[in-house]
Amino acid sequence: MDQTTRPDTGFIIRAVEPAEYAVLGEITARAYLDDGLLDFGADDPYLARLRDVAGRAAGAEVLVAVDAGGGVLGGVAYVVAGSAWAEVAGDGEAEFRMLAVAPAARGRGVGDALVRECVARARATEGCVRVRLSTQKAMLGAHRIYERLGFVRTPERDWSPVPGLSLLTYSLEI
Repeated sequence: MDQTTRPDTGFIIRAVEPAEYAVLGEITARAYLDDGLLDFGADDPYLARLRDVAGRAAGAEVLVAVDAGGGVLGGVAYVVAGSAWAEVAGDGEAEFRMLAVAPAARGRGVGDALVRECVARARATEGCVRVRLSTQKAMLGAHRIYERLGFVRTPERDWSPVPGLSLLTYSLEI
């Protein structure tokens, strides 16, 4: 799967290119910062990880939504179980992480399209039967996308990567 063209939306989804790492890293960092999702604001240590698209691309499939002019609208990291970037995927599962959409691109279906592409990639992965994800309670817009696409809450899999941060989980059988 090289790229998915979305002629109805004016953007395509494809693998991120090295020249786009910095802009996608900033979109991802800004999404978390501007939406108030980091406990320590601009001093939060997780910001470095959000900005490190090169690091993600070394161990995950990083996808971007790009408009007709080549501008990056958003991105996501798609991983399979056993990957260095997998947090909640077990055997026969894939997951996606760090879904982010630039503020100016919100409401255009970018997040929805990125999630759909992750599901399509999971379906194309031999032996993959499920897609999982973690999310924060405050990510209500993302929750609406997940639920609209058929993901269901899996509270028995909720977890805490660091003290004081509880993550909700969702799953989609494919």
